[in-house]
Amino acid sequence: MGNVDTKLNFRKAVVQLTSKSEPIDANDDSFWEQFWSENVTNVQDIFTLVPAAEIRSLREDAPSNLATLCYKAVEKLVKAVDSSCRTQHEQQTVLNCARLLTRILPYIFEDSEWRGFFWSSLPSQGDDEDESVPLAQSLLNAVCDLLFCPDFTVVASRKSGPDKAEELSAIDSCEYIWEAGVGFAHSPPRTPLLDSNRTELLKLLLTCFSETIYQPPTDITQNPNKWIAHLTSSENRHALPMFTSLLNTVCAYDPVGLGVPYNHLIFNDSLEPLVEAALQILIVTLDHDTSSSSPTEGEDNTVPDNLFINYLSRIHRDEDFEFILTGVTRLLNNPLVQTYLPNSTKKVHFHQELLVFFWKMCDYNKKFLYFVLKSSDVLEVLVPILYHLNDSRADQSRVGLMHIGVFILLLLSGERNFGVRLNKPYTATIPMDIPVFTGTHADLLIIVFHKIITTGHQRLQPLFDCLLTILVNVSPYLKTLSMVASTKLLHLLEAFSTPWFLFSSSTNHHLVFFLLEIFNNIIQYQFDGNSNLVYTIIRKRQVFHNLANLPSDYGTIAKSLNKRTRSRMSSTTSHENVAELAMEGSHPALPAEPGTLKATLPDTPGIGQMTEKEPAHPSYQNEQLLTNGMAAIALDTPTASTTEETANENEEKSRSPSRQSVATRNSLRVSASGDKNPAHWTPTGEWVHSWKSKLPLQTIMRLLQVLVPQVEKICIDKGLTDESEILKFLQHGTLVGLLPVPHPILIRKYQANSGTTTWFRTYMWGVIYLRNVDPPVWYDTDVKLFEIQRI
Repeated sequence: MGNVDTKLNFRKAVVQLTSKSEPIDANDDSFWEQFWSENVTNVQDIFTLVPAAEIRSLREDAPSNLATLCYKAVEKLVKAVDSSCRTQHEQQTVLNCARLLTRILPYIFEDSEWRGFFWSSLPSQGDDEDESVPLAQSLLNAVCDLLFCPDFTVVASRKSGPDKAEELSAIDSCEYIWEAGVGFAHSPPRTPLLDSNRTELLKLLLTCFSETIYQPPTDITQNPNKWIAHLTSSENRHALPMFTSLLNTVCAYDPVGLGVPYNHLIFNDSLEPLVEAALQILIVTLDHDTSSSSPTEGEDNTVPDNLFINYLSRIHRDEDFEFILTGVTRLLNNPLVQTYLPNSTKKVHFHQELLVFFWKMCDYNKKFLYFVLKSSDVLEVLVPILYHLNDSRADQSRVGLMHIGVFILLLLSGERNFGVRLNKPYTATIPMDIPVFTGTHADLLIIVFHKIITTGHQRLQPLFDCLLTILVNVSPYLKTLSMVASTKLLHLLEAFSTPWFLFSSSTNHHLVFFLLEIFNNIIQYQFDGNSNLVYTIIRKRQVFHNLANLPSDYGTIAKSLNKRTRSRMSSTTSHENVAELAMEGSHPALPAEPGTLKATLPDTPGIGQMTEKEPAHPSYQNEQLLTNGMAAIALDTPTASTTEETANENEEKSRSPSRQSVATRNSLRVSASGDKNPAHWTPTGEWVHSWKSKLPLQTIMRLLQVLVPQVEKICIDKGLTDESEILKFLQHGTLVGLLPVPHPILIRKYQANSGTTTWFRTYMWGVIYLRNVDPPVWYDTDVKLFEIQRI
């Protein structure tokens, strides 16, 4: 009964705040003490007893009471630090103040007039007016101190009486880092209570940082988030141990532990909420626009003030990289692990935050990116990404997850080692809704991408250019494609090269250029092992002949567009696309359940803004650009100066891509949203001719010219009908000296830009908003960064 009475008193105090006509005296301690009374013991109570409507009413009708409440709550936290927060009573008071502030802050942020309240200077208690610090800084400093408070959030390092206890304000928090890992070897004992206390304080920090979501995307670069700026600056004396604690807590977490079946159903895991909060704090604090500093103004401007980014970028030891990568891959693969007993192991669900963290890590620490690509460990990141891409393709609420997966693969594909690693054989351990195949991780990549393009929902069309760019980047290194993957690539060309598709948008033909570039790279650099692809090209040679003879007269264009009959590209039927057997135990990708909430996202930049070409050898830097923005790829008519040089290279050993040059050219802009007003755009014969004449078909046409008569002759002479015999012939065939001089390999590397920075920030906060439902911190507040929609 006592507990009910206390809640009643708390509720009465809330009502009094809004109903009193006179402001309540800040010195009336007996009144204010009710808000952090010991018997309100959980955050759910606070959210129930302080309804949204009353916080808004307080803000509008009794602003001085709201200001006093915030001030008194922060004052309580500061006083707890001063007394080192040793007693049970003080610790409960700290938690209740943190919960109350977590409840109130979003309603302060949603009102632009209140937003500066925490950053205004308070009346100074002392004689010196200049020493007054903003309430926000007092709050952040107190919370950071409390995160390293012995017997409250960390285990006391030495047993001692109250008289020997360390002063919290003077403690060396580097001795109290939460977990072993980067820069700290000692793993302190864990207790669920400490985990829970840390989690509640981190939730308060996350709420402080959420001021970002109450401003539209355009305002963020002009108005950086002061809360994050202060916490990650040298003014926070705990910046290093705090960063290390967050990083190590996430990367050391093993949800399965000893692997005892169903133990997660018997014991409550206090660590998972802490890991989730730590991960969300990490990705939000690392959110800093790398492309905002102008390189022309000198090197100093590019160094971020953000100490968290500074620390992250300076990690360099292999054992630290190993620790981080192992932790990330363990958690990414955890939800996908198959067990004989259904639901017998714990599954974590923060894969989206993990992908954002992995992206930030690769973006800010290039040594880590190279470490990831140094071994086959990168495939432990690739497979879960492909699983999520495949599983999310029909679900509009997961379109953000699709994008971040593709962005990470685009970043990785800019490095040669990624393409080389893809040649490792793939053993299916995760049931996926794709055709059964025997082959490599490259085959898996192609098959999943084909599935996304042909059976994904319409909102994924802007990603087609990214998907094909990834395949172009890795194609020169793919030693052996399976028959299934080869067939999928040809089916994509078949679909994209239909006249109605080519003529229905001013940018669709770029997809054909990408696919032809993939075929040319494999033929020129990996012909020997790719008999399956060569055989499929021969079988589907009509597709290439049709492309070469694509009509450009007005009558045929109009006729093609009329024949479109609103059919989607996925309905382009191919004999290879029917009656495929999916992997055993897989489930089809399903659309979102009706009523699912999703956060809106800004448009992603075109591939031209996201990628940049870097020549591997300066000799190709001056490659002449064509007038329409595509550069000559030296496909079939190399300049006199390069012909001899490339031919000599050609003869050396095998045609190893690592020995070939990379040419620069302006990016192809391949965005499905390229036509803002497609109704006002009409294809013309001149337009078709302008790009058709540049289709890089010569290599493939030469291959067909040489091999088709040979294959037909063998079939007639030997009466062959079995494709295995033809494949055997193609395996031993050679085109050395018969093909045009190999073109320089072209890699499109991801380039940081303001568009993707805005996209990542919006996506990240949308995920955090939707994942924090217990308690629902931001639910039903006036968010400006994105909209929450029901599907």
